[in-house]
Amino acid sequence: MGVFDSPNRPQIFSGPPLLLLLLVVLFCLFGIRLWYLQIYKSEFYQGRAQENRTRQSTMFSPRGIIRDRDGVLLAENTPAYALALVREDCHDIPATLDQVSRWTGQPLDELQRAFEIGRKRIKHFDEQVIVPNIPFDLVAVVEAHHQEWPGLTIAVRPKRSYAYGPVLAHVLGYVARANEEELNNDTALQLGDDVGKQGVEFVLERRLRGTKGLEEFEVDASGRVLSSRIVTQPSKGEDLNLSVSLRLQTKATEIMAGKVGSVVVMDADSGQVLALVSVPSYDPNEFVVGIGHAKWNELLEDPLHPLQNRSVQSAYPPGSVFKLVVAGLALDSGIMHPSTKIYCSGKYKLGQREFRCWNKGGHGATDFRKSLRESCDVYYYQLGERLGVSALSDYAIRSGFGSKTGIELPHERAGNIPSAEWKMKRFGEKWQGGETLNFAIGQGHTLTTPLQIARYVSSLINGGALLRPTLLRSQSPDVVGKLPMSAATRNLILDAMVATVEEDRGTARLIRRPGIRVGGKTGTAQVVKLMDKYEKKDTKEIPYKYRDHAWMASFAEKDDRRYVIVAMVEHGGHGGSDAGPVVGSVIDAIFNESMQQ
Repeated sequence: MGVFDSPNRPQIFSGPPLLLLLLVVLFCLFGIRLWYLQIYKSEFYQGRAQENRTRQSTMFSPRGIIRDRDGVLLAENTPAYALALVREDCHDIPATLDQVSRWTGQPLDELQRAFEIGRKRIKHFDEQVIVPNIPFDLVAVVEAHHQEWPGLTIAVRPKRSYAYGPVLAHVLGYVARANEEELNNDTALQLGDDVGKQGVEFVLERRLRGTKGLEEFEVDASGRVLSSRIVTQPSKGEDLNLSVSLRLQTKATEIMAGKVGSVVVMDADSGQVLALVSVPSYDPNEFVVGIGHAKWNELLEDPLHPLQNRSVQSAYPPGSVFKLVVAGLALDSGIMHPSTKIYCSGKYKLGQREFRCWNKGGHGATDFRKSLRESCDVYYYQLGERLGVSALSDYAIRSGFGSKTGIELPHERAGNIPSAEWKMKRFGEKWQGGETLNFAIGQGHTLTTPLQIARYVSSLINGGALLRPTLLRSQSPDVVGKLPMSAATRNLILDAMVATVEEDRGTARLIRRPGIRVGGKTGTAQVVKLMDKYEKKDTKEIPYKYRDHAWMASFAEKDDRRYVIVAMVEHGGHGGSDAGPVVGSVIDAIFNESMQQ
C-alpha cells in the first residue's frame, strides 16, 4: 500500500454528490430567470417587441379657420412639410443634423438645441420634428437622399396663412413655433407645434387648436411599412366668425395710410368691434414660416413700433375728449347748471401760475353747450378746481377708465386715472392744485386707450351700459357696469356733441354728414410743453416727437343703427383738422354700404 492510500487519511473530496448539487443550483437559477422573463415580465417584453415592429405617427389636426362678420376667409390652413427624425433609424445623429443645417441654412447649434429639447418628449421610434416648415424643393432633395440619411422623414402638416396680412395683423395676431416654456406648460404640445403668439390666435388658442390624432404602422426589419391603422382620429379646431368687417377694416387702414395711430369702430348696442386698426403694421405670415433675425431686429428697432397694437396696448393723454367725463360729473353733482356761464379770457390763474386756453383770445361768456362745442379749457379748469381730484378720479374709474376692457386681445393696457394717493405712492410727492386743472382737460398723468374712449362714448348713446368690447360675431352683449350718469345728463352731453359737429363754431364740424346724426368731441393731447420757438409754428414745422396727439371721438346714427368711431393720430397735431377727416371718411365707408347687423 502506498503512502497516499493510507486507510487512516480523511477524504476531503467527494466527486459525484458535489457536482450534482452544483448542477441543481444552476438549473434552478435558469428556471427562475426564465420564469422572471417569460411570466413575470412577459407583458413588458411583449410591449417592447411590439414597439420594434410598429411605428407611430402624429396626425395633425387642422386649426380652426377664422372669417370676418360677412363670412370672408381671414385665416386658413394650407399644406406644409416638416422635416422629422426617427432616432432609432438614424445611425449618426450629429452628422445628420449637420446635413440638415447644410440643406436648410439653419445654424447647427439651433438644430442641436431643438433636438435636445425634443428627445426628452419624443420616443426613440417616433417622428421628432426638427424643422417645422421646409419648401417643396427641399422635400425632393430629402427623398432623393433617403438611403444616405436614414431616419430623416417628411411629415405633412397644416400651415397657417393670413390672406390679408398687415390689414388684420393686430386683430388676428399670428402662430409660430412653440418655445420651451410653452412646451413645458402644455403637455398636449409637441416639438415643432405652432401656437398662437398674438391677437385672437393667442387669446383663443384652446378653441382654435383642435386635438391631434395618432396613426400606427407595422414595419419589417428594414423599416418598410406593411400595414397601418388609425388609433385616434384628429379633431379640427373651432371655426370662428369675427365681428370685424374686412371691408371696413381695409378702408380704415387705407384712410390712415402715412399716419401713425389707431381707429376703432364699435357697435354701440352690442359692443361688437367692426374695425380695430393700428398703423403701422406688419405681415404675420413672416412669423409662421420662422422670421429671420434680421427682419425681427428690424421690427424691434423700428421707431414707429409696428408690433404695438395702439388700439389696446398704447395709452395716451385723452386731451379734451376727457371733458365729456368731467362734464357728466359736474352736471350730476349740481356744481354747474347747463345755463351757467363762465367767462373765458384765454387764461386762468391759480396762485402764481397761469393756465392758458387753447384759444388765446378767449371764448368770452361760456355756458355748458358752448364749452363742449368750442372745447373751452378755462371752463373746465374752473370745474376741475371745484370738483377736486378725488371726485374726478372716482367718477372716471366708475366710467370705465383705469381698467382693462376685457376684449379678446392680449397685453391690453389699463391706462391710468391719477389720484392724490396714487401720486404719493408713485412719486412720493403731494398732489398739487395745478395738477387737478390739467386732470380736468385730460392732460397730466391721465392715460387712456382708444378702445376705452370708444366704450365710454358707446355708453353715452346706448342708455348708459358699459359693455365689454368683443371681436366675436356670436358674442351677445356683455354689460359689465353702468355709467354713473343720469339720463338727463347723458342727453345734454349728446346734444352738445351734435352741436360740436352741426354748428358753425363747432370744433368737429369737418365730420358733418347730411342725413346722418353725427356727434363728436375733438381732443388735442399735449405730449410735451413746447419751447417758445415752436409755439407759433405749423404742425409740420414742429419735430415729430414734439407734436400733439390728435383725437376725435364720435358717434353716427341712422335708421336705428348706432356706431362709435374713435380716431387717434399719434403726433398728428390737432383733433379737428387731423383726426376729423379720418373719422369723416370712416363714417362714409360705414353708411355708403349697409353694415350687416
